[in-house]
Amino acid sequence: MTSTTPLAESSEVPEPPGRRWRPRDSARVRLLLVQVGLVVLALLVTLVITRQYLLARVDARVDAALTQEVDEFRALAQTGIDPVTRAAFDDPQRLIQLHLQRSIPQQNETILGLVDGVPVSRVAQEPPVRLDLDPDAVASFAAAQDTRTGEIDTERGVVTYRVVPVLVDGSPRRGALVVGVFRDLERREVDVVTFVLLGAGGVGLLLAGSLAWVAAGRVLRPVDDVRRAAEEIGASDLSRRLDVRGADEVAQLARTFNGMLDRLEHAFADQRQFLDDASHELRTPITIVRGNLETLGEDPVQREASMAVVLDELDRMGRLVEDLLTLARSDGPDFVVPGQVEVSELTLGVLTRARSLADRDWQLDEVGAGFFRADEQRVLQAMLQLAENAVAHTSPGDVIRVGSAISGEAVDLWVHDSGPGIDPDQRARVLERFVRSGTSRADGAGLGLAIVAGIARAHHGEVVIDDTDAGARVRLHLPVGG
Repeated sequence: MTSTTPLAESSEVPEPPGRRWRPRDSARVRLLLVQVGLVVLALLVTLVITRQYLLARVDARVDAALTQEVDEFRALAQTGIDPVTRAAFDDPQRLIQLHLQRSIPQQNETILGLVDGVPVSRVAQEPPVRLDLDPDAVASFAAAQDTRTGEIDTERGVVTYRVVPVLVDGSPRRGALVVGVFRDLERREVDVVTFVLLGAGGVGLLLAGSLAWVAAGRVLRPVDDVRRAAEEIGASDLSRRLDVRGADEVAQLARTFNGMLDRLEHAFADQRQFLDDASHELRTPITIVRGNLETLGEDPVQREASMAVVLDELDRMGRLVEDLLTLARSDGPDFVVPGQVEVSELTLGVLTRARSLADRDWQLDEVGAGFFRADEQRVLQAMLQLAENAVAHTSPGDVIRVGSAISGEAVDLWVHDSGPGIDPDQRARVLERFVRSGTSRADGAGLGLAIVAGIARAHHGEVVIDDTDAGARVRLHLPVGG
């Protein structure tokens, strides 16, 4: 007697195709492979679960058929009376034959009887395989001492059987009733269903793959538009923008890309303007230095005057270069090193240092009390720059006030001079690079307020030029939290 178990379902997952695709198609292919892989996995899981469920149903049906046939036989045997002769059974063969005459086996089911190890009868229907002609099977049936269930291999597959020993009082003969079900034949229906599911899954997989390929193309089309736009955009033309449709992640990507192009366009424009203005500002002192050096004579007085002019222009170029470097660094992430700053100490420090700048009537305006988060040295630099700007637009003895105030969310630091003030139409422009509020060259290179604005932006604040009755009040407005 041997036993077998259902063959495990195996499937070979095809290897991913070779990387024969163009780079722009790789994302689409990967999406397709992922989607097809998920569909294949879902189909395999569904197929395995369905097959195991159907096989369990077949096994349950086989067990139920065996149990039913044995129970019917036992019910007949327990009466002890032959329903035909109305006499007690005196031989196991009669009992077995009577049961076989009354039994109608199901499809793929066979019933036979043995007496003293010899087949004596079977049901009339021809079974797929005659078990009574198999000596090994008959010997296994005859050797049963009690009711048991087993399996045997035949040319038509595995047969699950149940053998019931039959003993009749008063008879020395020993009988046996054997009920067998061809389990592998019963499972053919499961195999058919499995093949149908495989076929349907293959068709579904092909359809899903086609739809996934089309869907991936539609989803990635905006990304491809972004790629093409990036390839076509050059430093000389940053005006192109992407069409934004929808509100999904791809649309957000397009919006982000357009925002990046806006920043790049403005940055390149600022850079070009910066270089143009810087070259213009440096051209004049260089011309002056060259002219004085070319006309340098032997006269000591003339040489001293020329050298004084040269040194003055070189100093001016040095200051210009230093201001340019400060402006360039102001856009960097490490331009400021925030820490806790006490407002009143900073305000008094600005006033103390400002008094050494020029002969002015330096006064203390109101003073705030509290702490805020900022780079103290950079804020001090900005305030002193405002003080220098105020000095440039006032005369000796004029009043210049320094003050501060702090609230729950912001701190304000200002310099208020008594000069001519700033035209409201020019307040926005004077914060730009190389823009002067005055008309003379003595007004400097026009970088002072731009540096102050850069320091304010680095602190997530702003520079505000307030409306006043007289003079100009320029104020740093910074968040308390940095």
